[in-house]
Amino acid sequence: MKQRINILISLSALVLVVLFVMQLYLVKTTYDYKVAQFRIEVKEKLSKITNDYSDVDSTLFHKKDFLYKELAENYLIDKNYRSQVKKQLLENHFRKQLTEKLQKEFDKEFPNHEIDFAIILNKFVIYNNVKKVDTLFAEKPFIENKMYGNLASLDDAFLIRNYVGTTSSNGLKSNYKLLTEDSLYVSVKNWELIVLKRMSLILILAFASILTLIIIFVITIKSLIKQKKISDIKTDFINNITHELKTPLTTLSVSTKILERKEVKENEILYNQLIQTINRQNERLQSLIDQVMNNSLGFEEIELNKEKIKANEFIKTIIADFKVAHPSIGIQIDFHQETQLNLDAFHLTTAITNVLENAVKYGAKTIFISTHLQDNEFKISIKDDGIGIAKNKQSLLFDKFYRVEQGNIHNAKGLGLGLYYVDQIIKAHKGTIKLVSDLGKGTQFILSIPS
Repeated sequence: MKQRINILISLSALVLVVLFVMQLYLVKTTYDYKVAQFRIEVKEKLSKITNDYSDVDSTLFHKKDFLYKELAENYLIDKNYRSQVKKQLLENHFRKQLTEKLQKEFDKEFPNHEIDFAIILNKFVIYNNVKKVDTLFAEKPFIENKMYGNLASLDDAFLIRNYVGTTSSNGLKSNYKLLTEDSLYVSVKNWELIVLKRMSLILILAFASILTLIIIFVITIKSLIKQKKISDIKTDFINNITHELKTPLTTLSVSTKILERKEVKENEILYNQLIQTINRQNERLQSLIDQVMNNSLGFEEIELNKEKIKANEFIKTIIADFKVAHPSIGIQIDFHQETQLNLDAFHLTTAITNVLENAVKYGAKTIFISTHLQDNEFKISIKDDGIGIAKNKQSLLFDKFYRVEQGNIHNAKGLGLGLYYVDQIIKAHKGTIKLVSDLGKGTQFILSIPS
């Protein structure tokens, strides 16, 4: 069964990972689509503004056109002027005006977004006499080649459009065709947040579905582990109860067969001894059955017959009876003021005795018992010098049928109901039980009962 559960857990984990990856892929695909959609929206609106600068300001457009012609003609007159062309293009005197006017248009088109832009110079090519091609300038887009705009870097910007302009001149001194190319780059502040807001519903649904899958997975795994634990406990309990029942049944079987012999019937002493043996084993069987029936009850089902009892005197009586059964175990007591409690003497006697018996089972040679009244609660501390209990097993100690094991071997016999019964009896008295233990350092049980 353990192997099947491990396989189920592994397959479930694999399916969860696959579904998680698929969900991430779908979210990433949606995000990429929303980014592309947002950029297309920006491109369509801004391209209309910048397709022709004359729409922004016809005067500036003519100044720009005139500057291009002037630079081309100066170069055609003096080839050494090549080095000045790029510099004068980038330092044009109307760049500030055009930047301000374009910015105003962009802000008008996108009133709720903060937009930075840059128009980058890419090419400046002259066709002299339509035969000779002279490329004065041709570079990839760099922010250093910014002609207009307030953008400081192209790292977070995206391309809106490439604008190619042509100018012709048919004069006496020069006959040429001019080709220029510039690119418009735009950066929208917090564009990632804008995109995420647009896909907020998808993100919420994706997160909710992933969270639901994880919760279902965790609940399923816990259920499988719990089922395995219950199965192991049941198997262990059946093995233990079978072992406990086998001895008295065998004794009864043997005794019954011996009784059938003629010589035994004629021997009154032997006959009476066998009858007593049968009675003892019968009582033992009945005791085992009663233990299973009574100790397996939950605290809600236990009926208490409460009576007023002097607590310290009551515990001393239990200790006296325990010493008779275990004369080799040292008992040290430290009792404070006498307190009168309203409790069920029978059940509480059994509960405290179970704790003492448990100490003996797990190696205790000395048991320290103390009582005191604190915050209207009567506390009984039972501390032993036994082998102690590992931290990872302490949470299971009060579970029904659970017995502490070392490796896979239970060194102490029992049905695993003793401490479960103690816990239920204390709860039935509206009290609490606390465990303090370290492996190799003994164990302390603190029983608290309202006074």
